Parts: sequence; structure tokens; C-alpha cells
Amino acid sequence: MSALNSDSVRAAIESFPDPETGRPIGSMGQIKEVQVDGNTATITLGLTSHSNPIADEIADAIESKVVAAVPGTQVKVEIVDHPRPPARLGQVGLRVKSVIAVGSGKGGVGKSTVAASIALSLRQMGSRVGLMDADVYGPSIPHLLGLSGRPAVNAQKKIEPIMLNDDSGQPPMPVISMGFLVEPDQAVIWRGPMLHGSINQFLGDTNWGELDYLVIDMPPGTGDVALTLSQALPLAGSVVVCTPQEVALLDAIKAISMFRKVNIPILGMVENMSGFMCPDCGKSYDIFGRGGARAKAEELSVPFLGSLPIDIDLRTAGDEGRLATVLAENTRSRTPIETAAKSLVRTLASKAAANPPKPSLPTL
Repeated sequence: MSALNSDSVRAAIESFPDPETGRPIGSMGQIKEVQVDGNTATITLGLTSHSNPIADEIADAIESKVVAAVPGTQVKVEIVDHPRPPARLGQVGLRVKSVIAVGSGKGGVGKSTVAASIALSLRQMGSRVGLMDADVYGPSIPHLLGLSGRPAVNAQKKIEPIMLNDDSGQPPMPVISMGFLVEPDQAVIWRGPMLHGSINQFLGDTNWGELDYLVIDMPPGTGDVALTLSQALPLAGSVVVCTPQEVALLDAIKAISMFRKVNIPILGMVENMSGFMCPDCGKSYDIFGRGGARAKAEELSVPFLGSLPIDIDLRTAGDEGRLATVLAENTRSRTPIETAAKSLVRTLASKAAANPPKPSLPTL
């Protein structure tokens, strides 16, 4: 058993993996301060905004490490910001830490609502987030968020995204979509090369700024957008959205197969429309079944991120362009999607811890 002092506390936690990079926090300068007073240790720990959604879990894990090393210690963990700018990704030079594609094997499963909700939830929990609508033929992100306008081109020849400003207390969220570039009643009739060009332009020619997460709402099905993305930049992974019934799960399996074929990691599955809680009587109804996605995720060795019930408030908010407002204000509606978003960040942290970047060798 170690004696309680600042050195023993640092020794207990210095190898703990930074949830963003997987590197030991001791080598990353993230143990800012350790103070010991009697049997109480106060640790000031730096985390990047990329890790903010699971900051409480990291604090609990750090506390457990210290108590295991020095039983009986009272531990206080104070989280402070640890700025770390993102590196440029791929040939497009995107300044973002994690690019996440949200897809489905078929339409009508609420994929766009889930993609927008994940982005909004990550932002609500303190991360810097952008949202890209890659569903060129059926862009619905502008409607869900109540956004309109035409993106301008700045002096650097970059597209200025439409910014979501609301009362959440978080910085504006950049959003780009074909829905901002065509009239609502006009169809986009493009062949593959034009689609490929638009996706690359959205990625590389948009002034995204520096982001922790770029969430991409994929077109439904197994088209060539995933191949375009895989060639343009390294993705952190994909989230597959499906509903519980077997016919939807069959298509979700195809989406998982597509992502694997183009070497995009699967971060997990989300079961949408998983039950309906009657707001009048409080009784739960499994309209489309329940648990099918969890069972299929276990069968395919894919993480299960969470179940999202049918929520009348969210459905109404999406139709009225108030999705951001309801997720910010309605705890009951926000909790399931927040749980899924935290699971997503937790999965990324586990992947980082399992495969931390190798230290660069000195040049001779």
C-alpha cells in the first residue's frame, strides 16, 4: 500500500489513457495539479472538449485508480479545459478530430433525425460540432433545424456554412446541406461524378473551422457516397440506424457490410422507434417491436449505442424546425439521445486506448 502524497497519486493515474488520443495522461501534460490535505487528494485534470461528453465518467475512473492505490483516500477531481487543436485530415485538409458517418440500409428509419440529434447532443455536452448533410437527393437537415439561407463564399474562396444559433449557451454550429443550394420543390438529378464532386466540395471547400466532431448524415441505402468519403479522408467510423423489426434489420446488415467493404469502422448501432411511451397513461407500447437491433449488434460483434423511443415532442419539433430547442429544453426527450451520444464517445475512447498513436522515431 502506497503512502498518500502527490507522487503516489500521480503514479496511480499517470498511465491512464487520454480518452481522445489513447496516450497516457501523464505524458500529455494533463495532470495539471495534485494537492494532498490529510486523507484528501484533489486532482486538477485537463481534458479536451472532444472528451467533454464523458468527463464525469473519466473523473470517476481517476478516483477509482487513486482509491485502489491508496485505500481510504477521499478524491476530488476537477476537470479543466486542455486545448489541443485538431490536425488536418486527408487531402481535403479538414480540421476535425473525429468524422462520424450516420447511415442506414433503407430510408424511413429516422436516420436524419438521429444524425442531427447526435450532433446537437454532443454540442450540448460541450464539444465543437459541425453537421454535414450528404443526403444530396433528399436533404432534410435544414428543415429539422429550422435553417434557411444561401451559403456565401468568403475572400479565401471558402463556402461559409449556415450557422445554427440558439439559446443552448454553446457556440454556433456550422451546417452545410444541398437543401441550402436548391429550391425546396426542386429535385437534384445528378450522376455519380457530380455527386462525388459535391461531397468533396462540402468537405474541403467549406469553412468548418476547428471541430471535435463532424457528423455526416448519409443518404439511405448502400450507394457510392460511403466510397467517396472513405477516399477523401479517414473517418473515425460510422453509426448505423435501424428500427427493431426484422425487415429493417436486414437492410441494416447491408449497411454494415457496405461500411466494412470500404474500410470505415463500425462504431455502433442505434435502435430508433424502440417502443412508444403514451404521454397520457404512461404505458409503453412496442409498435415496431423492441430489442432487435441490440440482438443483431451482439450477433455481428458491433457495439450497441442505445434505444430511442418514439417521442411525440421530438417528432413535432422536427416537423416544425425546432429540434435543437426541444433537445436543449426537454430532459425527457434529450436523455435517450444523450445516452447514445455518450456511448459513441465512449466507444471512440476505447478504440483510442486500444490503439494509441505510436511515438515518432527521431530522425538520424
